[in-house]
Amino acid sequence: MGILARITSATKSKSSGSNESSLSSGGHGIDKNQVLAPTDPTVINPMNAGTWDTVRTAPVSHTPRYFNKAEADALKQLSRTKREEARQAKRAYKSLKTLEQSDAQVHTAHRSYIKGVADSELTKKRSDASTARHLHTLRPEYARLGFGLDRAENKAQQRIDELKAKIKEKY
Repeated sequence: MGILARITSATKSKSSGSNESSLSSGGHGIDKNQVLAPTDPTVINPMNAGTWDTVRTAPVSHTPRYFNKAEADALKQLSRTKREEARQAKRAYKSLKTLEQSDAQVHTAHRSYIKGVADSELTKKRSDASTARHLHTLRPEYARLGFGLDRAENKAQQRIDELKAKIKEKY
């Protein structure tokens, strides 16, 4: 099949609404928007930078001031609590980061597996195409065999008819 025939037949099948694969003509079904779609709508990426919120337990003190004992004691207690919470927050964020890294490793391993499946599928399809081409090369010989069998059958039938005719003449 020539290149022009391939192009026109691929165009015809697309325009007729056929869902036939165009792999044979070099087409693909890879949608870059799906490939590049985020794994979660809230994940951080250049299109979704997230928020720039921060943690602020106490308001910023813009002017110097005096604190009384009760305020100082309360701030000291709050700072101890927040120090412990910060330590736990660091542990939690470290664990969340480890989870993300583990998820990324699984994701990468799965994509590697998918690439292997795709490579194997191509190898299988190459083998199928090679077998199909080989079978096509056998067709003329099978046709020759078929003609030979037809000729042999015709000769046998002719001989049988001759023998029947001789037998009828004798009896």
